[in-house]
Amino acid sequence: MLCGGLLIKPLFSHGYLPGYRLFFCVLAASALMFADQHFSRMETLRAQLSTVVAPIQWVVSVPSDLLNWGTVALSEQQELMDENRRLREKMLTLSHRGQRMASLQAENAELRNVLNAAQKRDIPYITAELISLDNDPFSHRMVVDRGRRNGAYVGQPVIDAFGLAGQITSVSAYSSRVLLLADASHALPVQLNRNGLRFIVQGAGRYGKVKVLHVPDTADIRKGDLLTTSGLAGRFPEGYPVARVTEVFHDPGRPFARVTARPLAQLERSRHFLLLFPPPRKTEADSPWGDSLAINGAALSSAQHIAAALSSPDAARMP
Repeated sequence: MLCGGLLIKPLFSHGYLPGYRLFFCVLAASALMFADQHFSRMETLRAQLSTVVAPIQWVVSVPSDLLNWGTVALSEQQELMDENRRLREKMLTLSHRGQRMASLQAENAELRNVLNAAQKRDIPYITAELISLDNDPFSHRMVVDRGRRNGAYVGQPVIDAFGLAGQITSVSAYSSRVLLLADASHALPVQLNRNGLRFIVQGAGRYGKVKVLHVPDTADIRKGDLLTTSGLAGRFPEGYPVARVTEVFHDPGRPFARVTARPLAQLERSRHFLLLFPPPRKTEADSPWGDSLAINGAALSSAQHIAAALSSPDAARMP
């Protein structure tokens, strides 16, 4: 093509050559697909080609990666700022409570000294983290990453940041299975924090619900009452929060009220727990009566000493 006396090569050539090019490209692609399907060496070739192309792919993805990183960084920064603010407010609240707790502890210790009562000691613990949950929808159990090598034992109480979570039912060297409070086979003695009434709490097979058993219809229990461990069974130490009463239903003509409560522990959300090591329960004095209702020797000797003292002349002159 002539333009102003100059020969210009056309941008798109016409004729049979473009058709041949397309044919050869289709033929080469078909051959490569056939070889890829029937020859294992193509995998090695593909891996080598991927290595060669990888820097190009990385360079192409840099802009989008930078954009994603900037978006995440800004959002995480805002979340961290909000979390920091919430933690500061919580720290101030806990500091205020801690100051009052210190004075209350001092007052409690003074009253115990006046009453000549035993001092309560802090309960040691170790931290544990959730590993897995049971897949069975009718079983509420979990596995934590502390086992026999860490001192865990069967029956050990487990709590989270909000309340009692359950107890250990089996222990291996490096992990333990925990029966959660919500499981239908779990029960423990509790008491009302408001007035000290004692009941039994049993799991209802749901994370957000437990049942309070055998509550007399005339019992002083209300919606919102806090249930804490009573310590009577000797397994759970006294005073740990268990649940809060959500419903009290009085059925006319029945001796017991139907009472339900919600566990305070975040059984569905918590990932970190504490395994408590309560002090061993003091052994009770042996009963003076044996299994056969026969009085034992120690009780008989004590009774004889008391009888001898009462029968003495000095005892007879006592008013």
